[in-house]
Amino acid sequence: MRFLPVFLDLQGGLVLLVGSGDPARAKLRLLISAGARVRWYATDGHHDVNGIAAPDAARIEPATGDPLIADLSGVVAVVCAGAGEIGPAMSARARTLGLPVNVMDDLAHSTFIFPAIVDRGDVVVAVGTGGASPVVARRVRERIEAVLPARIGELARFIGRWRKAIHALVPEFALRRRFWERVIDGGIGELVLAGRGEEAEATLKKIRDPSGFAGALPSGRAEGSVSLIGAGPGDPDLLTVKALRALQDADVIFHDELVAGEILDRARRDATRVPVGRRVGKPGIGQKAINQLLIEAAKSGQRAVRLKGGDPFVFGRGGEEIEALRQANVAFSVIPGITAGLGAAAQFEVPLTFRNEALRITFLTAHKARDAQAVDWSTLTDTKMTIVVYMGMTAAPSVRAGLVAAGRSPQTPVGVFARVTRTDAQAVVGTLDRLPDLVAGIDGGPAILIIGDVVAHSAPARHLELTQLASYFQVAAE
Repeated sequence: MRFLPVFLDLQGGLVLLVGSGDPARAKLRLLISAGARVRWYATDGHHDVNGIAAPDAARIEPATGDPLIADLSGVVAVVCAGAGEIGPAMSARARTLGLPVNVMDDLAHSTFIFPAIVDRGDVVVAVGTGGASPVVARRVRERIEAVLPARIGELARFIGRWRKAIHALVPEFALRRRFWERVIDGGIGELVLAGRGEEAEATLKKIRDPSGFAGALPSGRAEGSVSLIGAGPGDPDLLTVKALRALQDADVIFHDELVAGEILDRARRDATRVPVGRRVGKPGIGQKAINQLLIEAAKSGQRAVRLKGGDPFVFGRGGEEIEALRQANVAFSVIPGITAGLGAAAQFEVPLTFRNEALRITFLTAHKARDAQAVDWSTLTDTKMTIVVYMGMTAAPSVRAGLVAAGRSPQTPVGVFARVTRTDAQAVVGTLDRLPDLVAGIDGGPAILIIGDVVAHSAPARHLELTQLASYFQVAAE
């Protein structure tokens, strides 16, 4: 992020506009819509304000002379649009005085840029691309326009009128936020968005106990809770809608080390983030300590999120955490996520089941060699069973030895799939007898192993076959 999005109050001073033609008039209309008073130096001498209503036109001050020597006292920002060579020179002067300046289509001489804007009155959404692609910003704005309610600005004004009164009645910050969340997400918000403001006012006035409406405990404090959320294998677009909503509502987020930063960026900005996971070879704080943190956060009235890679109930120790929460009498919910095995299957086209070929799936974990040695491999020799091994890179030799000794064919297709669904995902396929070598060909984890005939149908396997076939024909031709 090169440019920090801010909302500039243009009614506190004067905006200096330098330029002419359609670019200048477009900026003029935008500035006037934001309530600005504009001193306009038209570089072609034509101060054409046609199309701007008389009350707004009264806030435009046509100026003549050289803007490079103009008095800039009282000016809050400088905008150059269609200004030609004057733009960079005007930028230099504005920077010397510490004034924000925009030179249209010239990032090098601008300290701020104009975003694509969605204007809903009191609700304004700004979309920027750092000046790289206004067309992309416009397309994003169009999508937001399509889903944003037309009366969302009226809802903001409605809340603004009631805000001080409710804050006086609900002193606790957490309860106030939840009060307004219930208003926005519930029937009152629906009435405002439907244009039935008077009914919304009447309904809000009927709330005799605002703290109780917000869900306060008998003590008057906010009720805490814990949400166990599966973050999926890495791609932030694989978060469920329910998971995203819980992240937006969270007060504190206890997350695994491997949860992608792009996923954490979708959480509420002022939520506290606490890393509690561990990486291979490095000690973590321990499951008991994590359980205690979740309990303490909930009992202090916070909405806590335990954010895990993959799914909480697939080798995520979610079961242990909800047992601890139950014993502590803490409210909780579980929001599933896409587990890495399914993510790998989708990304690399591995059909985990296949009619008449793979009828069963077994998920197991083999974090260390002793984990693999504890597995009863004799139950996994069915050729119509697909085996998905989590955390199996280190234990790959033991996994191979256990399956082969139990009777699984050394020529069984296998795949090693690393960092699945991420942009740096990697896959290597081969046969069971070469499993340790395949793991060695991966540039770091996390990775899962998929073992079974279905791997032969995967995209990497088909690519390998084509490569080998091309090599064969090339040798034959020589």
